[in-house]
Amino acid sequence: MKLFGLIGFPLGHSFSKKYFTEKFEKAGLKDYVYETYPIENLSELETLIKSKPELCGLNVTKPHKIGVMYYLDEIDEKAKAIDAVNCIKVIKKKPLASVFSGELPSMQVKLVGYNTDWYGFEQSLKPLLKKEHTKALVLGSGGAARAVCFVLHKMGIHYNLVSRKKTRKHLAYSDLNERIIHDHLLIINTTPLGMYPEVDQYPDIPYEFITKRHLLYDLIYNPTDTVFLKKGQERGASIKNGLEMLDLQALRSWEIWNED
Repeated sequence: MKLFGLIGFPLGHSFSKKYFTEKFEKAGLKDYVYETYPIENLSELETLIKSKPELCGLNVTKPHKIGVMYYLDEIDEKAKAIDAVNCIKVIKKKPLASVFSGELPSMQVKLVGYNTDWYGFEQSLKPLLKKEHTKALVLGSGGAARAVCFVLHKMGIHYNLVSRKKTRKHLAYSDLNERIIHDHLLIINTTPLGMYPEVDQYPDIPYEFITKRHLLYDLIYNPTDTVFLKKGQERGASIKNGLEMLDLQALRSWEIWNED
């Protein structure tokens, strides 16, 4: 059996479990299984790895995308640049010494971290961009925001981070005014505000200044249309939820797990 899974906390309904279970069924991969592992403390990761010898790969979700990096043996260059990991490849190999000693080999495990969020975000954002989308507001500052900022920098789009407290690097929500909103025609929500079941929540930005020239992108996929997106759409803005991004990052994780 080949085992894959998702770590994070808390874990409710899992897109990844449904996605990969259906993928395995369609491909006829009967010995492939995807499970969820609600880990509150990352110190539990070693126990999980040791207790699941069939484990080949893990996805990582909040709140562990940053902290998990300290538990990995190797980190891909793009994940290093983003400073967040959402995909782990579990590589097993027999110690060379056991080959010569004739002893029954114990498997050595190597954990390699990757980031596939940036790929999913970039591929889903590209077709929506227009020439006026040269500046962006990124709402939130967690692991997902880091992947978003990596892509914006890569595309040459200037961005400002927005969080609850103003810092040298972040704007505060209270700083947002008509001039700033009109100057940033791409607004990306990377916070969990509005995610099921708290569907009535939304980022506190001045939506009255949103125009039809704006593009609002929400990394949330459940519900399909968050209050953030609905408020933008009411003002004539183009909108996009995170479902395609999630699908694309999952596909890239699968490719990584199966690379030699």
